[in-house]
Amino acid sequence: MKFAYADPPYLGCCRLYQHHHPDGLCWDNLDTHQLLIERLADEYPDGWALSCHTPSLRHLLPLCPDDVRVGAWVKPFHAYKKGVRPAYAWEPVIYRGGRNANPPVPEKGGKAITPKDFLIADLGDIDPPVVACNITLKKGLTGAKPELVCDWILNLLGFTPEDEIDDLYPGTGVMGRVVMQRQEPDLFGGVA
Repeated sequence: MKFAYADPPYLGCCRLYQHHHPDGLCWDNLDTHQLLIERLADEYPDGWALSCHTPSLRHLLPLCPDDVRVGAWVKPFHAYKKGVRPAYAWEPVIYRGGRNANPPVPEKGGKAITPKDFLIADLGDIDPPVVACNITLKKGLTGAKPELVCDWILNLLGFTPEDEIDDLYPGTGVMGRVVMQRQEPDLFGGVA
């Protein structure tokens, strides 16, 4: 299967990324996001994921196909914005498709095998465990995703080592590194 992941500049945040996008697209313009969503729907019928922020969710969802879902990356440690209360402490990921039709059913009384549509702080003995995932700092690009978030997004899509994924806005390259860890675990100390 072939998937796509898009982590473009968020609606209203163009000023932070203009120097990274010499194509002249303005990410403060909703039409730019609509073109991206149309591209994802047209070019990636197997599945895709789109990171965004909570203020843009109400604008982006009406542009999406009806069968999208929204996952939540909850950030125990996050940036605080002056004058914003409550804090923006979670980030939506809009996703569609993936290897999610007819999922396998766990054995009765067995361990859950379905990924959750959220990622939050460690809650102890929950099965499967849920892992803490704070924002990244000093990665050279505002909004760079942690490896754990990329891994969770791949799980939402049902990504396997035989699949392909186009990272449309690679930024720091973290998604590519996480994909390589899945495709070539021996190079990364057996991590799969």
